[in-house]
Amino acid sequence: MQTRPRLVTSIPFWVLVVASVAAIAGGLAIVLNGIDAMEQVLNDPNATVVQVYVGQSWVVVGAAVLGAGAIGIALVLALAAATALVRRPDVAVETIDWNSDDETAPEAFGAAPYTATSTTAATSAAPLAVEDADVEVPSTAPAPPQAAAAASHDEPRLDTGDDVTRR
Repeated sequence: MQTRPRLVTSIPFWVLVVASVAAIAGGLAIVLNGIDAMEQVLNDPNATVVQVYVGQSWVVVGAAVLGAGAIGIALVLALAAATALVRRPDVAVETIDWNSDDETAPEAFGAAPYTATSTTAATSAAPLAVEDADVEVPSTAPAPPQAAAAASHDEPRLDTGDDVTRR
């Protein structure tokens, strides 16, 4: 049920819009202030060369910031157009009736629902052959008689705990 968020509610989209508008406003302010300063200095007969060329540098910086903002607005418009052209898939939403006692969920792997009759059938089945767990026996305990009689040379030797100190 994961879908893409709408563009209107997308925070990165709005950050791009606000940053682009701020860059356009800031760049325009820098350019206009630089041009105004250059006009004043060029009309002043006592202006130095440094005063004239500093104004030109500020106008270039302002134009770069203004251009970055314009590119940002172009990206916003392209993103909005692409989002409008791409059709979002319809998402089916299932409502849950919390008052109903019916279990409508499909059974996993075809298993029967849990009932009292299924437990009695499971307990009457043949028991599983389970290997004995490894139980540590102290070295002073005698070996069981069945194990000593059934042991042969092909079977591995049982660990009786005598070689614990060698480890």
